[in-house]
Amino acid sequence: MKVQQTKRHFPENSILRPRKLLNETGEKESGAEGKGKSAAKGRLGSQAVLLLVVNGLFAVANALSGTFVNIYLWKIKNDLALIGWFALANQAAMSITIWIAGKWVKEHNKMNSLRLGVFVSAAFYFSILLLGKRSVDFVLPLGAVQGMSAAFFWLAFNVVYFEITDRDNRDSFNGWSGLLASAGMMVPWIAGLLISRMPDTQGYTVIFSISLVIFLLGVVVSFFLKKRKAQENYEWFHAYRQLADKSSDWRRICSALAAQGIREGVFGFVIGLLVYIATNNEMQLGNYALITSTVALISYWLIGKYLKPGHRSLGMLIGTVMLVLFILPFFWQVNYSTLLIFGIGTALVFPLYIIPMVSSVFDIIGKDRESATLRVEYVVLRELALSSGRIFGTLMFIVVVSLSRSPLVLSSMLLFIGSTPFVAWLLMRKLLNVVHQVDKSK
Repeated sequence: MKVQQTKRHFPENSILRPRKLLNETGEKESGAEGKGKSAAKGRLGSQAVLLLVVNGLFAVANALSGTFVNIYLWKIKNDLALIGWFALANQAAMSITIWIAGKWVKEHNKMNSLRLGVFVSAAFYFSILLLGKRSVDFVLPLGAVQGMSAAFFWLAFNVVYFEITDRDNRDSFNGWSGLLASAGMMVPWIAGLLISRMPDTQGYTVIFSISLVIFLLGVVVSFFLKKRKAQENYEWFHAYRQLADKSSDWRRICSALAAQGIREGVFGFVIGLLVYIATNNEMQLGNYALITSTVALISYWLIGKYLKPGHRSLGMLIGTVMLVLFILPFFWQVNYSTLLIFGIGTALVFPLYIIPMVSSVFDIIGKDRESATLRVEYVVLRELALSSGRIFGTLMFIVVVSLSRSPLVLSSMLLFIGSTPFVAWLLMRKLLNVVHQVDKSK
């Protein structure tokens, strides 16, 4: 329906109120941010830029040390299952924390949740520094602390992200987010260089210390983000009601997110570990991260810039098929060459899969005022669905590596887990088209 822009006065809650004065939460935009949206459709406002900076610092600090935490634990004790338990504790704590923190984020200052997430990340690396080689005896509490930090940060981040973006600039924001994360491509390489040049685990102490400083800097920058308007009455069991409602699209969406999480839960830690096991060299892992991040940098920029909502379904399908195909070289041999083929290929096509997935889910959250009012609950539901998939995938990994270390078994497991994005596309493809139809009707 085309609405004629006149000088008529609309009620504050009218759906006919000019779109440029409202964001998807139904709240007025003001200041530079609001003017930016009305003046240049699709451009990011100042608050979106600041949020990207905070996200960038968080990503850089994690890229610096997160890449090597699992390697550090592996060097102390060569146990794949131990690494799996560390990841599982992370994911379980993240799920519980997100559900509980939802009340704080909705009813109080969500920016404090984001800051706490960055601060707890700093506390995690401080704990690693204190424990040293005894860290392997505390993998469950350490994993839980890291999971809590991620929960506080990403819950607040995703809610604020929803509030300061809309359908016109959401793909652009996600492209820039991936671009900034990839822009830290030199960070793991530098970390690998430092670790390889220093004796024993001294290099790990240095990079964990640097990460600690970057996280604290992220806390400082976050204070330049405006305090967001709080809401009332957090609905504790909103997720359950959506899943119990057979007519709700969220049953399909959550299944798709769980499928996405299965891959994330395992590939997020196992690929870097496999690169180190294959090379026994931190510098090679740094080189691997540099090469794949460079490819991802270019891919995120191009796809974020040119992928339009109308092409999301096709783009996601192409990305999904290619993600699966790049796993097949592991059946020949798992070595640095095949891992590099996988890494470069995945970096090239992953944005085709993830940008439509993220953007479409948040578009669905913002489809109307009623849904946008429950944005915190929907973000919690989204994260819980992802976490359920991550936990399932990690449990599968622990069971498989506990029973067999056969290369064929491990490659088959990676192929099965790596194919789950195709399930996500099957479940989301109709909803991607619905989102496009809604866009055209505006």
